[in-house]
Amino acid sequence: MNKISEADLIINPDGSIYHLNLMPEDIADTIITVGDPDRVTEISRYFDSIELKKGKREFITHTGYLGKKRITVLSTGIGTDNIDIVLNELDALVNIDFDNRQVKKELKSLDIIRIGTSGSVQEDIPIGSILISEYGLGFDALMNYYLHELSGDECMLLDAVKSHFHHHKGLSPYITAADTRLFKIIGKDLMSGITLTAPGFYAPQGREVRAKNAFPEMIHLIQKFSSGKHRISNLEMETAGIYALAKALGHRAVSVNAILASRVKFEFSPEPHKIINQAIELVLSRLT
Repeated sequence: MNKISEADLIINPDGSIYHLNLMPEDIADTIITVGDPDRVTEISRYFDSIELKKGKREFITHTGYLGKKRITVLSTGIGTDNIDIVLNELDALVNIDFDNRQVKKELKSLDIIRIGTSGSVQEDIPIGSILISEYGLGFDALMNYYLHELSGDECMLLDAVKSHFHHHKGLSPYITAADTRLFKIIGKDLMSGITLTAPGFYAPQGREVRAKNAFPEMIHLIQKFSSGKHRISNLEMETAGIYALAKALGHRAVSVNAILASRVKFEFSPEPHKIINQAIELVLSRLT
């Protein structure tokens, strides 16, 4: 078995993984990811006990117990460039032997649940909704750098997306379904849809402040996409990367979105923390 080089897998002098600053024993098999480092505490305050608190850069980690269930909460920061770091380093923590720098013979699959904020692109998805992502559709470039296989349903949806957005030259979208088991556990009775992951917050999501948007019709075009029963429901910046890398690495992932904005009604919630807390409480109750 090949040894992974020191340049490919960087381990800190204390034995922790490079960016996350975590040891293999620091994480649970169930991981909740959040973008905002401050949201880690908003989740771990519900724990019955906390055994670990670590932080480095934007990556803050708390591991503890809710009842008998061990859970890790980890902040990723914003964007799929950070997701690339987080997913690969989480996988290394459970599936690579740091002593001999080799992949373990028996691989572990993590349950990864994103709790994030998002904006709706459909009029019938109101602010205050909690929405689960049936698919993550990436308009970023992350998965151009990884080999990944698509299911038949994913292939059909991706073909429909490419056809609908064909005049946006240079766009190389990718799509991945949520894990079926986690989707059923967390997503029962929730709204669902295709979550579009953009490579930025402003023009890539159809916003215009001062710099001119090259695709001013983007939100309208997103809103009008449909393929069978599927449509694009919301916009954010991490879900597609989590879904695609989790699948490529053999992990299970699902994304829960607190809808704080309506991109078609140009409105933003006056009580964003209330909606986020509802999403947190829902996920924790269904995990335990």
